[in-house]
Amino acid sequence: MKKMLSLLLALMLIVAAPCAMADEATGDSPIEIKALILPKFESGEMTGDFPGEAQYYYDGYCKDGDEYEIVGGFEDNKLYVKDGVALYVTGMGKVNTALSLQAVLNDDRFDFSNAYIISTGCAGSAIEYGVMGDVFVITATVDFDLGHHADPREMTSETETTWFHDAGYDSSSYKILNQELCDKVYNLVKDVKIETTEKTRNFMSATFDGAEWAVRDPQVLRGTTVTGDNYWKGHYDHENALLMTETYGCPDPYAMTEMEDNALAVVLDRMGMLDRYIIIRDSVNTDAFMNGASPESLWDPDFDDSLASESSVESADIFATAMENNFKVGSVVVDAILNGEL
Repeated sequence: MKKMLSLLLALMLIVAAPCAMADEATGDSPIEIKALILPKFESGEMTGDFPGEAQYYYDGYCKDGDEYEIVGGFEDNKLYVKDGVALYVTGMGKVNTALSLQAVLNDDRFDFSNAYIISTGCAGSAIEYGVMGDVFVITATVDFDLGHHADPREMTSETETTWFHDAGYDSSSYKILNQELCDKVYNLVKDVKIETTEKTRNFMSATFDGAEWAVRDPQVLRGTTVTGDNYWKGHYDHENALLMTETYGCPDPYAMTEMEDNALAVVLDRMGMLDRYIIIRDSVNTDAFMNGASPESLWDPDFDDSLASESSVESADIFATAMENNFKVGSVVVDAILNGEL
C-alpha cells in the first residue's frame, strides 16, 4: 500500500511539475508602466538618423530596453520598454492610433493601472494664435469630423462657417482633459526655453505681412486641438475649428489641428484612464496656405514636399527644431512622472 501511495505521489509530482513551470512562465507580475509615450510616426530608424516624432523619446528613455510585439499592432512596430517607460509608434490617423492604443493597453503583460498616457508629435497651429516652433500643452480635444459639414458653395446664407453641431455625437466629439493635471503640467513646462530658426521667422513674416503675432519667439502655450481624419487647411475650416471649440466649451482657445488626439481620448475615456492623459504637440506648419501655395499646388500628386525638408513650402526649416522643442518640454513631463511629481 505504501509503495502504491509513493508511486501515485511521484506521478502527481511529475504531472504537476510542467504545470507549475507554465504557471511560473505566464504568472509573473505584469510589468508596471509609469509613462506610455505615443508618437505617431518616425522618419527612418528609431535612433541614429534624422529624427521624427519618436526618436528623441526613444533615445532618452527606451534605448537598449526590451522590445515586445503587440497583437493587433503594426507588424513592424514594437513596444519599447525600459525602467517604467513604454513607447509605441501608433501610426497616423484616428483609426490607426485608436487601434494601436487599444492593443497596447489590452496586453496583459503590462500594468497600465497608474500610467500616464502621453500623446506627442507635430501638428499645424491656428494662425493668429500659434507660430511654427511653439509647443502646446493641450487641455481639450475636438473631433473635426463629427457633426455636419457643408461645402461653402452649397450654403444659402452668408457665413464663414460651414459646420453644424449635432449633439448626438457629443459623447465622442470632444473631450475635456483633466484640468488639474493640465495645470500641473503647464506650470512645469511654461518657462522651458524653445527655439526657432531665422528662415522660419522670415517665412512667417513674409506670409503674414510682418504681423506681430507671426514674428514673436516660440513659446510653450495651452490650447485646444482639433482632430481631423483629413489633412485640411484654409479659411473656412479655420473658422469651423474656432466655432467647434466655442460650441463645446473648451477651456482654452483653438490652437492646433492634427489627426489622432481626440481618438486617443475616446479610447482612454472608455477605459477609465482619461484623467491621466497628457498631450504635448509642437507646431511645424499652420492651418493656412503659406508661401503662395494653393490646394491645387500643395496637394498635386506630382508635387513632392516633405514637412521635414529644409525648404518646405509649408514648414520652411522648422521641423527638426520643433522636434527638439517638443522633447525639451516633454522630457520635463516624463521626468516629473518618474520622480512622482505629478
